[in-house]
Amino acid sequence: MKITNFRLYSVKPRWLFLAIDTDEGITGWGEPVIEGRSHSVAAAVEELSTYLIGKDPRRINDHWQTLYRGGFYRGGPILMSAIAGIDQALWDIKGKAMGQPVYELLGGLVRDKMKTYSWVGGDDPAEESEQMKRLMAQGWDTFKLNGCGRLKMVDGHRAVDKVIERVATIRENLGSSVDFGLDFHGRVSVPMAKVLLKELEPYRPLFVEEPVLAEHAEQYSELACGSSIVLAAGERMFSRFEFKRVFERGGIGIIQPDLSHAGGITECLKIASMAEAYDVALAPHCPLGPIALAACLAVDFVSYNAVLQEQSMGIHYNQGAELLDYVLNKDDFAIDGGYIKPLAKPGLGVEVNEDYVKEMAKEGCDWKNPLWRHEDGTIAEW
Repeated sequence: MKITNFRLYSVKPRWLFLAIDTDEGITGWGEPVIEGRSHSVAAAVEELSTYLIGKDPRRINDHWQTLYRGGFYRGGPILMSAIAGIDQALWDIKGKAMGQPVYELLGGLVRDKMKTYSWVGGDDPAEESEQMKRLMAQGWDTFKLNGCGRLKMVDGHRAVDKVIERVATIRENLGSSVDFGLDFHGRVSVPMAKVLLKELEPYRPLFVEEPVLAEHAEQYSELACGSSIVLAAGERMFSRFEFKRVFERGGIGIIQPDLSHAGGITECLKIASMAEAYDVALAPHCPLGPIALAACLAVDFVSYNAVLQEQSMGIHYNQGAELLDYVLNKDDFAIDGGYIKPLAKPGLGVEVNEDYVKEMAKEGCDWKNPLWRHEDGTIAEW
């Protein structure tokens, strides 16, 4: 079998799909993307494709090392996201060629179903509570929401009170019937993270995500020593070599590598195994499309330490298209009581609606995240 062609499709709401074709008629799908930088990732995929045209797609480990090491410069969000999508597609091809789901090629199931959570959005705590109630009626009991808006490097008590009141309202409305994680989204400085983590403890969030930016990862252990809240991080870390330093210092209870950013299935499986050795849980980051979700599930279902899976159905970013719009086997993605079962079809388990992908790609997509500024005009973390 030989790789014959790479096809890229930029589609709404903010996704990039990759199809890798072979001379045996098998096509593998991947999702190489950095949200807001999809054109940069597409260019990287096209450059990397020259290493693989004419090669056997089943030599995944060798291809991964070639793409990672062959160009001398390595790592970072663009290159690792390009490798991630290619890696996903190669695993999809291999599974289809062997007539097996990817998780069977990785040793088989370690669990029967995977716990997922649902995003809730908005700035009004009453609105968030109502969203949770509606989703609870559908069987959900675990959620994630943005923990705060923009914050100054050192902010006053009014800003802190606004965050706490918002979370307190949700807990007052719903009591202990729900679990929810809070995403600081890297918006919080080290000084303010210490304050907020202390103030949030009585409301017992399931975790706080990106309590500070990944470039301040040396602070995770100190923040963890000052709080009983589980800290989560990893969506802006792109290789096992970055995670290695976090594991060595300690402080993170949940790692969140993104299967479309951190080198794909091949790399994230290694990151998950490293985390297990440090008794750290896995909850892959995935506010993306169906191929990325399927790749995450392939790792979840073979990783003992996988505890939660993010998914984007109904997320506030999905404007113009939804995850299942691109999928033919929609029933395989059914979530029952907050759990999803293994995708049973060969490869990643996604039957991509290629006609719909091509139609949506005619319009294309150039999503960019908002740009925020503080009152004094300085740029604020989004």
